Amino acid sequence: MPAASLDQLVSLCKRRGFVFPGSEIYGGLANTWDYGPLGVELKNRVKNHWWKTFVHRRADMVGLDSSILMNRKVWEASGHISSFADAEVECKHCHQRFRGDKLLEEKLGTEPAAVLKLDQIQPMLMTEKICCLNCGKLQWTDARKFNLMFKTHQGVVEEEAALVYMRPETAQGIFVNFRNILDTMRMRLPFGVAQIGKAFRNEITPGNFTFRTREFEQMEIEYFIEPGTSEKFFDEWNEAVWKWYTDLGIGKDRLRVREHDKDELSHYSSRTIDIEYKFPWGWGELFGLANRGDFDFSQHQKFSGQDLAYTDPDDPKKKFLPHVIEPSFGCDRSILTFMLEAYTEEKVKDETRVVMKLSPEIAPVDIAILPLSKKEHLVAKAQELYKKIIHETGLVCDFDVTGSIGKRYRRQDEIGTPRCITVDFGTLGEDIAQGERDTVTIRDRDTLGQERVHIHQLTTHVHRR
Repeated sequence: MPAASLDQLVSLCKRRGFVFPGSEIYGGLANTWDYGPLGVELKNRVKNHWWKTFVHRRADMVGLDSSILMNRKVWEASGHISSFADAEVECKHCHQRFRGDKLLEEKLGTEPAAVLKLDQIQPMLMTEKICCLNCGKLQWTDARKFNLMFKTHQGVVEEEAALVYMRPETAQGIFVNFRNILDTMRMRLPFGVAQIGKAFRNEITPGNFTFRTREFEQMEIEYFIEPGTSEKFFDEWNEAVWKWYTDLGIGKDRLRVREHDKDELSHYSSRTIDIEYKFPWGWGELFGLANRGDFDFSQHQKFSGQDLAYTDPDDPKKKFLPHVIEPSFGCDRSILTFMLEAYTEEKVKDETRVVMKLSPEIAPVDIAILPLSKKEHLVAKAQELYKKIIHETGLVCDFDVTGSIGKRYRRQDEIGTPRCITVDFGTLGEDIAQGERDTVTIRDRDTLGQERVHIHQLTTHVHRR
């Protein structure tokens, strides 16, 4: 079973170097997090696996890395400047600000933002007696729109003409580069463009560890199709995404698909579904799939004056604005989900073992090399083996001599290392009871089973596993 409490995972992340609080030595900065030595390995593994699955293994996909800062007209065309806002309410007593729709959602267990208008939120908060989470008073202002985009200024003068925004999503970078990609890569519909990158949203009430933060990373795809074919490709992408998550260890019983009601749809979408995960605090969005139609192309064509129509190479008279299916993954949310799902506490004899049962595809360390003790000749042999495996396999290896072998096994269990290789006195031919000369013990993280393998067969054995 996954972690029953978020506190369990937060404690392990800090203790083992997965995630640290941001700016901690200065008292921190609310809802900012830094990925530590193991966290950045896990994050890179997840991103690389995603890229390999959805770009390298598909002939219809290419990649992009667009700028965080873009021309302000991009956000005018996309509708973000006029409509990218949350319903903000303020406590009249302590002046703390919250998202009114989220307060209602947490109390009622529904999705009220889809059906409530702005002027309905404050009366409903009062009727349901939803008090301020900070001071406990029931004194709310009327709800108002709060634009989520971070503002900054380009150049040395802070004036209106120099105002730019830090991108709230990666998608628009793909749309404005559509013509460049089409011209240089000779792509034919249907095809997609993938991008992994930072996005920024000035959330009113971020929280739940790395689930909702103001700075986050997206793994996003814009898949371009011919009008009238959206249903087919929408279903295909839904199936592909579901498979990606479950193949990496997410339990199907803790995933569900939630279809957005018509009143809940974004201004650009004709259909949207969320894949949600059952987090310790309840169901939350893990992934979104939207049918954006030709909204983005028609807007950018209108605002830029550029022709963004696609011409069929086999029929030059056939010219149209492509429609778009958008699979959008939250990178940080995905990592949080993989860690929650992997966190396991189990009884081994009379002790409780904490183990991160991460898929070997994304575990931050592939193999740990552990000399049985600190004896100089054992350590030297283990270091020789460490260099051999790194050179011959390219796997990520850890080398650890600190503490007893039992404590080191437990440490590797907690960071999710699938296999540990122990160099002992049998390896050196000094104790036949421990094993034959030039053999080592391989310990499996999940089963705790151990097997003896000859050093000459080790790299082949490791690759096969």
